[in-house]
Amino acid sequence: MHVARIGFTPVKGARHRTHASVSLTREGPQGDRVFCLVDPVTDRCLRTVENPTLLRACASWDGTVLSVDLPSGTVAGEPGRTGEVRRVDYWGRATDLEVVQGPWAAAYSAHLGRDVVLAAGAPGAVVYGGAVTLVTSASLARLAEEVGAPVDGARFRATFELDSGEVGPHVEEEWVGRRLRIGTAEVRVRRVVQRCAVIDLDPASGVRDLGLLAALARYWPARGEVAFGLDAEVTVPGEVGTGDRAVLGRP
Repeated sequence: MHVARIGFTPVKGARHRTHASVSLTREGPQGDRVFCLVDPVTDRCLRTVENPTLLRACASWDGTVLSVDLPSGTVAGEPGRTGEVRRVDYWGRATDLEVVQGPWAAAYSAHLGRDVVLAAGAPGAVVYGGAVTLVTSASLARLAEEVGAPVDGARFRATFELDSGEVGPHVEEEWVGRRLRIGTAEVRVRRVVQRCAVIDLDPASGVRDLGLLAALARYWPARGEVAFGLDAEVTVPGEVGTGDRAVLGRP
């Protein structure tokens, strides 16, 4: 097997960008979900499934400058610290985030038609499940057969899409508890990933166009839940590039 695609975004909910390489730290991919949008009235982290037009924003972050391309134009700059810390609800979990100073809150508020602020937290603060997620080409191809249309792996917002070669669809669910060497890094597979209706959205436009969630529920109710792909924790930090081998270790 080898890495066919590496994907992540610095702003949670934004378009899932393809990257040539990534540094995996103990906390996960460096630069992944550094920022998120928060409703200042309810102190809730915005969810893509409830705000699908977030997918029309494409963000990049080099560790200093945050740039976000929105339909109305590009906003960029160096995020400033405000010292304003909010306790934010993220899928029922409370996490502390610091509001970021810069042009993004106004731009996103205009785009969404509601007031939001941009905030940042510790690595993993707004990550649901494992720091790393994986899908395989064989399972994507099987799902495409079920719905009669190509399925872009970016819909699942996985860190790594693996070209699984001759491995059959959904075989990866047998990897739970095993270690996987990817590039110079290593991860330990924790569990299958439960899915929501966000996978039905086109990953660039946010338009609901495919019934993937219903298809999975119909033909592959894994472990009694609607799931697709795996999540994992980083056991050995390292570098991973597109085309790198992925080698499964022993149980």
